[in-house]
Amino acid sequence: MDINEWLVKVTGDIDGFMYTYILLALLVFTGIWYTIRTRAVQIRYIKDMFTQLTEKKHVEGGHAISSFQALMVSTASRVGTGNIAGVATAVATGGPGAVFWMWVMALVGAASAFIESTLAQIFKVRGKDGEFRGGPAYYIEQGLGHRWLGVVFAVLLILCFAFGFNGLQAFNAASSLEYYTGKGALGHKAAIACGIVLAVMTAFVIFGGARRISVITSIIVPVMALVYIAIAMWTTFSNITDLPAVFGLMFASAFDWQSIFGGFAGSVVMLGIKRGLYSNEAGMGSAPNAAATASVSHPVKQGLVQSLSVYIDTLVICTCSAMMVLVFYVQNPAAAEGLNGMPLVQMAVNNAVGEWGIHVITFAIFAFAFSSLIGNYFYAESNLRFIKDGSPVLLTVFRLACIVFIYLGAVNSFDLAWNLADIFMGFMAIMNLIAILLLGKWAIRALDDYTAQRKTGKDPVFVADSIEGLPATQCWHVGEGDLKDVGPEPVKQFWRESIDPEQ
Repeated sequence: MDINEWLVKVTGDIDGFMYTYILLALLVFTGIWYTIRTRAVQIRYIKDMFTQLTEKKHVEGGHAISSFQALMVSTASRVGTGNIAGVATAVATGGPGAVFWMWVMALVGAASAFIESTLAQIFKVRGKDGEFRGGPAYYIEQGLGHRWLGVVFAVLLILCFAFGFNGLQAFNAASSLEYYTGKGALGHKAAIACGIVLAVMTAFVIFGGARRISVITSIIVPVMALVYIAIAMWTTFSNITDLPAVFGLMFASAFDWQSIFGGFAGSVVMLGIKRGLYSNEAGMGSAPNAAATASVSHPVKQGLVQSLSVYIDTLVICTCSAMMVLVFYVQNPAAAEGLNGMPLVQMAVNNAVGEWGIHVITFAIFAFAFSSLIGNYFYAESNLRFIKDGSPVLLTVFRLACIVFIYLGAVNSFDLAWNLADIFMGFMAIMNLIAILLLGKWAIRALDDYTAQRKTGKDPVFVADSIEGLPATQCWHVGEGDLKDVGPEPVKQFWRESIDPEQ
């Protein structure tokens, strides 16, 4: 057994134990618990999720951002190659029923996403330029009163996003080239080249140069997402006669109890949960880092917006991937057999619209991968600054390490890449879920405050001092009349700043 095989086995054993015996129970319990405690806030307030997107920011400062902008930040990180390769991997490895369990986790997990993002808003801190920072490390430190626990979480997030997830994003981008190069020596050289290109492009961004490359994340990614959705919708509706077979295959696999309980660690349920968590990040503790940056009049507003982001990610983007893959499974099961990850998606697109679709999807994969690399890095850097801010040497070493891991991810093995990402994600999610179970009462109190104000016809405004027993917070100590709308209409502002980041 060589070193790679040994690493795959060891990481696979850790991965299986963690998800089977710890994380599954925590995810399901937390999601159901807060669905009950909030009276299904993720369903009751769907209308409010959309209305809050038009809210302008409420504080002065060039770095303060609106609720809509915070949604774009979190969605850019969520919508990556996991939405494409993750779904294909779940279907190929666990079975078509994994898609159903991804949907279930999105619906249940949206309640957890609401709680963690609301907490991030309550316990956020404000910088000198008007920007807000926050996330699990901050609400663990302030809410639980233990900075060292916040530091532990920050370390786990750094391992997960800067090294685990970014390595996986690079791997998925490199694997998309297999259609053109195959898996031989040429394929390995292509993976090396892909790793170098992604590492160099990321270095340009994180070391402060080429700021206009942000156009990729702000313009190209949304456009490619729309193209991807369009291809998926065409595939679905042009093959509408196959949909009964698609859904039959999905639900038969989802409820194949003999298969599920025969090998639960690798079952359709477990794969659906893993890939669902990796894709929508609900309860993981990542999105709160973006949620905290929004300037809103009430924490619940951003909690609702981030719940919407979960729906966009899983119920829209992931479902698009699932429909293309499952139609391919129904129409050409022999061709689908043995394929996994990006090659499976590419052949599914080829089956749906022809070879030109493969080229479009490959470009989209690179755009999604690069967008996620940047988003993941800035999540990690934010938490590094929580641990120790103001050290340029540490920051430089960290950036170089991130670049190295992007390259290593591109040339890594499939199983090892997924196992490492799952392990880092699992440890981080476990700690965050425990934290929001301990602190969630404050998010619920904030929800009660929001609901009460809405019933009186007010635009809800949060004042921390009005919540009895709430641990000390840095923000929210204002009166109702102290808040005002600042800046232009948020959607227009986002696109203007995307095109011209110097503004």
